[in-house]
Amino acid sequence: MTLTQLLIVLRARWISFVVVLACVAALAVAANVLLPKRYSATAMVVLDVKSPDPIAGVVLPGANTSGYMATQADVFRSERVAQRAARELGMDRDPDLQRVWRDATQGVGDYNSWLADVLLRGLDVRPGRESNVLAVTYTTADPRNAARIANAFVAAYVSTTLDLRTEPAKQYSHFFDERARHARDALEAAQGKLSAYQQQKGLMATDEKLDVENARLTELSTQLVALQAIATESAGRQGQMGGNPNQMTEVLNNSLISSLKGDLARQEARLDEMSSKFGDQHPQVLEAKASIAQVKQKIDTEVRRVSGSVTANNSVNQQRLAQLRTSIEEQRAKMMFLKGQRDEAAVLMRDVENAQRNYDAVMARMSQTALESQTTQTNVSVLKNASMPLDPSAPRTKLNLAIALVVGTLLAIGTVIVRETLDQRLRTEADVIAYLRQPLLGSLPVDNRARPNGRLRLGLSKAGMFGGGMPRLAK
Repeated sequence: MTLTQLLIVLRARWISFVVVLACVAALAVAANVLLPKRYSATAMVVLDVKSPDPIAGVVLPGANTSGYMATQADVFRSERVAQRAARELGMDRDPDLQRVWRDATQGVGDYNSWLADVLLRGLDVRPGRESNVLAVTYTTADPRNAARIANAFVAAYVSTTLDLRTEPAKQYSHFFDERARHARDALEAAQGKLSAYQQQKGLMATDEKLDVENARLTELSTQLVALQAIATESAGRQGQMGGNPNQMTEVLNNSLISSLKGDLARQEARLDEMSSKFGDQHPQVLEAKASIAQVKQKIDTEVRRVSGSVTANNSVNQQRLAQLRTSIEEQRAKMMFLKGQRDEAAVLMRDVENAQRNYDAVMARMSQTALESQTTQTNVSVLKNASMPLDPSAPRTKLNLAIALVVGTLLAIGTVIVRETLDQRLRTEADVIAYLRQPLLGSLPVDNRARPNGRLRLGLSKAGMFGGGMPRLAK
């Protein structure tokens, strides 16, 4: 059916169209009148997901995820929030509601859960599009109750979010308190072991004592090097004494030997003079020879004495060198012993340091969780409190009438089309060719006297179309 044919059919069956449209409109008006009025109150809250937590100092994890707002909307619609709102409204103690619950459930089930389900039926929570705002709407027959219940849900949600944050912190606080006691006991045990070891070994400041002993070993090593040089020199002088002791530095630098050698030289010169003058057997010559022999004997005696002192000095140096080496070995052994004690003490000290760090970390976490368990602030702020609505939100008269007009128009058109299908008529020249499959011989002129609308219509019933009957004239 073309649009032109549809308009012709609607014009022909306008009464059916108007009747159906009027019935649908009447039903819509009756529904608006008979349906109970319902009122909706709306409150709005905003969630701060960007500001850092005042206690932890960081942004809350998960607050920036895409499902955070949807999760908060589900929390808003949870049974826990609904039961808390019912307690704030005093509905959990209302005898009338308890009577209704017993009549509806025969006393089976939990009253608070049933009450939460009843309250949640009128709640609508919608997150803002690309925003952190939640719009909370509550719909009921009483406008005052709508505002009261919406505000009660907002307060219950804020309290519940605070509980959801503080309850894990309280549990963690008890856990860290227990861990802090264990850490403190471990620290005291480690300190006790270190103190007992220090008292047992006589170690008060292991590092300082080790530094003193190390300095002493260094000093002994320095003395050994110096004494080795001295001993080497004295050994060389002693070796020189075996070859020609008169050429020794000690002999040459000895004043007594030098004096004796000077006397010997004078006496030998005098002996030569006297021998040439008096002869070898002269008493004065003999006396001079005896005096020279005595001087030489004194020189030899003094040389032997100086040589003996060199030998004794070398023996002393060698003895001191051996003693110094023994002292160094003893000092090294003592150093190794002290180092072993220091290593054992260092292990105990590291145990104390690790226990101290563990205790400090546990105490820091315990302090933070204790603060979090006592916090009274959340990241939820109320933007708008619900106020008593003046106009009902349902039924929507204008919207219902508009929908009724659209639906009625469609139903009316559908009724007209159905009636036309069940009782088809020839209304245009094209219908003769389309339905009768016969050539058009002519058409009757319009007789304004025969019909008020000034047109004669030639219709064809279904029997005429499909039974081979003659077309009938329809007015």
